[in-house]
Amino acid sequence: MKFTAAFLSLFFILGLSACNTIEGAGKDVEAAGGAIKDSASENKNY
Repeated sequence: MKFTAAFLSLFFILGLSACNTIEGAGKDVEAAGGAIKDSASENKNY
């Protein structure tokens, strides 16, 4: 449990350090959301 928490903390810290501004973080989150949406649209089974 401690290892998982430490890994996730490190992952988020490194991810946030890649964004220099809040605007940059928003763009990154928006891009990730778009990728998830596109993937879901491509893999619909109905």
